[in-house]
Amino acid sequence: MAGYILRRIVATIPVMLIVAVLVFLMLRLTPGDPAAVIAGDNANAEQIAAIRTRLGLDQPIVVQFFIWFGQILHGDFGESFFFKKSVAELIVSRLEPTLALSLSTILIAVLVAVPLGVLAAYKQGTVIDKIVMGFSVLGFSVPVFVIGYSLIYLFAIKLNWLPVQGYQRIADGVGGFLARLILPSLTLSVIYIALIARMTRTSVLDVMGEDYIRTARAKGQVERKVLFNHALRNAAVPIVTIIGFGVALLIGGVVVTESVFTIPGLGRLTVDAVLARDFPTIQAVILLFSFVYVLINLVVDLAYRVFDPRIRY
Repeated sequence: MAGYILRRIVATIPVMLIVAVLVFLMLRLTPGDPAAVIAGDNANAEQIAAIRTRLGLDQPIVVQFFIWFGQILHGDFGESFFFKKSVAELIVSRLEPTLALSLSTILIAVLVAVPLGVLAAYKQGTVIDKIVMGFSVLGFSVPVFVIGYSLIYLFAIKLNWLPVQGYQRIADGVGGFLARLILPSLTLSVIYIALIARMTRTSVLDVMGEDYIRTARAKGQVERKVLFNHALRNAAVPIVTIIGFGVALLIGGVVVTESVFTIPGLGRLTVDAVLARDFPTIQAVILLFSFVYVLINLVVDLAYRVFDPRIRY
């Protein structure tokens, strides 16, 4: 097990290196000049050229890459062109809202989707099954921003139950923190509930005809224990896989959701950095998201052993 984990960690090094090169090249080769954005509309050519020199953008791309990569190796992500502060400090200040939104979204999705999927499998072909599958199709079809604005209109404007937008840190009060987290989390969790519920239903149906299910029923176990103790546990590997895969969708969903609800997290930071062509910030955020995705995949692989002891590394 330890050897497998070590090999997987070592394997992330070339992956992150490739991501770094691609991100650097894509940003530098796309149209637009960050120096012109920083200088403003009224700046002349000399002022823009001075900013380019100060930021090092007048040097060859290869030189820029090695300077940036050398800083990364020393833990220095540079200084934001637009925000005028350390990128590392900027990311740390925006980390809490994104972590809170992501964790609450996954928690809601798993707690709702897994029982829904098991229920749909148990009631296969009935009205309940059709309702759950209909919700899954709807969850995949409706864009995140449409769901967000609909929830805002219903719960914040019409019913006045929850705040419209914004974020309150947990240190400033748990009540306000939760109140401002409910709508964004529900918005972002819809697609994951649809994804996980559909996979749970399919996986549980695949094992419902196995001999150990019939044996459990023959022993007189109640249907609830048969479903959750036997069927669900043996169907857990593909469900865990799809939960891990959902992290990729979560990254994109966070960007949209934080923009809709004006949450000052990493998603909103990414949008602001892209609009300002803030190279150091964009590069650092994408590298962070890529590392998190690789780490989640490792955790998912290790979780297989928990649900299926037959798996060996």
